[in-house]
Amino acid sequence: MPVDLRGRRLRRGAVLPPSGIGGRRDGLAGGSGVLDRLGRAAAGTGGLFVIAVWLLLAAGAVMSLPGLTHRLAPPSLEVPGSPSAAAAALVARGFPELGGEQMMLAFGSATLNADEPRYEQAIAATVNRLAARPDVGAMLPLPETDGRHPRHAYVLVGVHGDEPARQRNLPAQLASARQAAREASAGAVTVTILGVSRAFAQLAHADLADLRSMEAMTVPVAAVLLVLGLGAVGAAAVPLAVGGVAILTGVGALASAAAFVPVDSTMLTYTVTMSLGLGLDYTLLILLRYRQARRAGLPPRVAAGRAAATAGGTVTWCGAAIVVTSCALLVVEVPWAHSLALAGMLAALVTLAAALTLGPALLSRMDRHLEWATLPWRRPGRDTPRPAWPRAARGGRRPARASRGAGQPAWVRAAGHMMERPGRYAVAATAVLVLAAVPVLHLRMGLHYDRPALAGTDLGAGLAELERDAVAGLTTVALPHPGRPVPVDTFAFQQALRADPRVSMATVMDNGRDLTVMLIADRCPPDGAAAAAFQRDLHALGARLLPAGQPLLAVGPAARLGDLAAGAAGGLWRVLGVVLLASFVLLLLTFRSLLIPVKAVAMNLLCVCAAFGLLTVAFQDLGGDGADINALLPLIVFTIVFGLSLDYEVFLVHRIAEHYRRTGDNTAAVLHGLRHTARPITLAAAIMAVTFGGLMLTRRLDFQQGGFAVAAAIILDATIIRMVLVPCLMRLLGHRNWWLPGFGSGRGSVP
Repeated sequence: MPVDLRGRRLRRGAVLPPSGIGGRRDGLAGGSGVLDRLGRAAAGTGGLFVIAVWLLLAAGAVMSLPGLTHRLAPPSLEVPGSPSAAAAALVARGFPELGGEQMMLAFGSATLNADEPRYEQAIAATVNRLAARPDVGAMLPLPETDGRHPRHAYVLVGVHGDEPARQRNLPAQLASARQAAREASAGAVTVTILGVSRAFAQLAHADLADLRSMEAMTVPVAAVLLVLGLGAVGAAAVPLAVGGVAILTGVGALASAAAFVPVDSTMLTYTVTMSLGLGLDYTLLILLRYRQARRAGLPPRVAAGRAAATAGGTVTWCGAAIVVTSCALLVVEVPWAHSLALAGMLAALVTLAAALTLGPALLSRMDRHLEWATLPWRRPGRDTPRPAWPRAARGGRRPARASRGAGQPAWVRAAGHMMERPGRYAVAATAVLVLAAVPVLHLRMGLHYDRPALAGTDLGAGLAELERDAVAGLTTVALPHPGRPVPVDTFAFQQALRADPRVSMATVMDNGRDLTVMLIADRCPPDGAAAAAFQRDLHALGARLLPAGQPLLAVGPAARLGDLAAGAAGGLWRVLGVVLLASFVLLLLTFRSLLIPVKAVAMNLLCVCAAFGLLTVAFQDLGGDGADINALLPLIVFTIVFGLSLDYEVFLVHRIAEHYRRTGDNTAAVLHGLRHTARPITLAAAIMAVTFGGLMLTRRLDFQQGGFAVAAAIILDATIIRMVLVPCLMRLLGHRNWWLPGFGSGRGSVP
């Protein structure tokens, strides 16, 4: 039989509190707070106005969608202040004709060799057509290299403008080049533009189609989960409506922002996914409290106010946690992370506003229809609760131990068993998480072009041909010599490079003033480990063979990707520190406890490590190609998982604290919290896992990996951590859960 920390036998009612709602139970009394008044106003005469406003916002978003799809840009790859950015600035200033980025014109033909007149005419016509464009600089034909296909030719082209401008100009440049080659060769010669910017631009176009197919799969599955979890189609319609409006409004906000700042496809995908998951989850929590209040006999308007004051308070805290963890991405000096921070904050704020206003408005007006199409096994009379400890027919004595709790659901009996043996369950749960986290020790990270997603495109074919023709990578080395018009002595450096079997070309230029530039073509794909090794060797060779003290800066696809990965890795530790500190402070202020924040932070870290361990096994160890884990993934997964984990932590511990405040019985409070949050947390986590799991249906490997990692973390958090580890630790710690130096301990310090 369950006992408290002092070994005393607990009273019968304290083990399994009744599930009815009434009086001051479960925090449904009161009603003078801001959220209570907001919920009542939305559920009252102001509800029609609230619904009309949200419908107008959704309609405006729908009308803005075509413009947004045309203004979407690929994710930014530049890292301000990085060596590659500094090299690009030097080259653009010292050799303006080389532009801000160097790309490659790749020519090919099925019938003509590159030295035939018609092929050469096609190259000349293409170069002349592009030279007439103000956004295109110098073009340099690459000399033949050993192993190049006789029907292939390459021209280095410099493009002007900053990164957003270059991305905007790419389609027109490509169209001009293709038209010129086609007209000059009667269609016998084809051309495409290759480069890291073009690669990520191609991926961005694929994102929109993937996003539509993903939502077409995840929304029906989430709807089915809601119907099964809530037991009625009518009840499930409210979260779906709020989630749909939140998605449209969030996308509309992005469309408005696109007029002032670049908005990329990753931001759109993140906003839609987060808006759907959070919109369903937040409205679900308010709906469950609303149904409890209605079963307690409260009228719809009052019940909406109570739901907003109780569950709405938790939802507000959860939304604030998402905003705070998203803000942590702003400390990373990578524009891509800043974009995701904006998307995360936008999704959290929009869904929070919709859940707190549109949710109560719909609940009060659909009150009579919430039980419409109730599932047969959830109809009244099918789930009548029985006493926790049935008495014998005569004598009023408690029955034998084997029959105790026989009328309770299996999971309730399991919770009681867990409270009797909290130490064993806590050790087992921790062991499972540690075992899941072990594979993270051999995790490999990198940044890649995602060739499977590019398969079947001219860009994918062009990249493959580049690699076969030994010009897979192109690096521009900037050697500044300010104040010395004499070019840098690069003879020994150039000879060593030409002797390197990885190098297919090394050409030197000087502007006669302050900059020497070396163009190097190598055989290493720029997104592979070999290219990273070549970049390291290049700097080491320059330090040894160039004049003493000569600065060397490199820019090119491999250098850009390397700096991006390094920026993300370096920023991860800053994000980690900000998120951990913010999480600790938020929980400390919320629960006025020292141990609860410490436990939450430690368990969330363990959860993230376990999720990445499973990700390593699924994609790196068991994946057919042994793919590296995207180097940018830890940043976004860490912030999402921590934000969502704090949601579930607050939801569970708040219920435990409510009961402990009233009774002072720790074990009964933990059981009460489990009983009243197990189904909501499980349902909310299942919906969120399905929402992020939908990313695995896309073609982009980084989206697949991110979706898997977040879904795995959510499942681990909602099951092993929230349903086993947290209750067991709180059962073991007893009144010390609420200890805070300077505020005493025990019941008086519970929030």
